[in-house]
Amino acid sequence: MTRALLISLSAIALLAACDQAPKGSDVHELDAAVGAALGDPNTCVLLVEKGSAKVVYRFGGYGACNRVLPACTDPAATLTAEALGKLAAAGDTRTISCDTGPAGESRVAWATGPAPKSAGSTSGDLAYAALMVGPTVLPGREIAIRLEAALVKGGM
Repeated sequence: MTRALLISLSAIALLAACDQAPKGSDVHELDAAVGAALGDPNTCVLLVEKGSAKVVYRFGGYGACNRVLPACTDPAATLTAEALGKLAAAGDTRTISCDTGPAGESRVAWATGPAPKSAGSTSGDLAYAALMVGPTVLPGREIAIRLEAALVKGGM
């Protein structure tokens, strides 16, 4: 009985951790705005605290957010959303994309920058890290433009 209870509590805690939004923001509004702008099963968006890189918001599933993908900076470099979040927290700003796979069958795009704020925002000093992967992804610049607008619309 105790083991089942521990497993249940762990699952509930994990699900609750997924429903987080930055201070002063509503997770459902933020999800709706980001989903409308970039919604795709292969999209991952992280909002991180500048400096500490603590993730305060995540959009995207495990598969999208934890893949090791080409960094598009040189042929041997790879990157994950978590690593990109750490770069964003340190002030990295990038919009880059590249073909992946044989004959360019797929693309990966990355975007980082400071998270914009809505009027009266209390969300703190945040940065965003976003990635998309697949055969028809948006370029990194377009991801940044759409995401920044969505963050403001979502109440950041």
